[in-house]
Amino acid sequence: MNAPPRFELYVLDEGEKPVEVTEDTKIPNAATIKIVKQDHTLGNMLRAQLLAMPQVLFAGYKVPHPLHPYFLVKVQTDGTITPTAALEQACTKLIGTLSSLEAKFKREFSFKDVEGASAEDPYGTSTGPAWASGRDYMDF
Repeated sequence: MNAPPRFELYVLDEGEKPVEVTEDTKIPNAATIKIVKQDHTLGNMLRAQLLAMPQVLFAGYKVPHPLHPYFLVKVQTDGTITPTAALEQACTKLIGTLSSLEAKFKREFSFKDVEGASAEDPYGTSTGPAWASGRDYMDF
């Protein structure tokens, strides 16, 4: 098979930079950012977060080849902020959003543990409690 070992898709090599920024010389206030050892999941979230910013005129990403573990993000701003600063702000907002989602997720599962005595299981499995005490949703 042509696919590289799985760990090579996510583990940075010695001295490898996770992010490389290339300023665009033909388009004003634009840059191409190469993000290494990531895939469509992060690329699409970053693109959506960048497009939600009013200073960003264009944001798109592409994965040049599925066997190469990196993607390229193209960002153009209106000039009030640099593309690199826009990406940094988008990453900060995305981390906050994901932290909030994680907190809400954990809170909902804690409600499940409190309510746990219901006879009806909405998931159709009646084999008893899903998790023993002291475990959370990450302990499968």
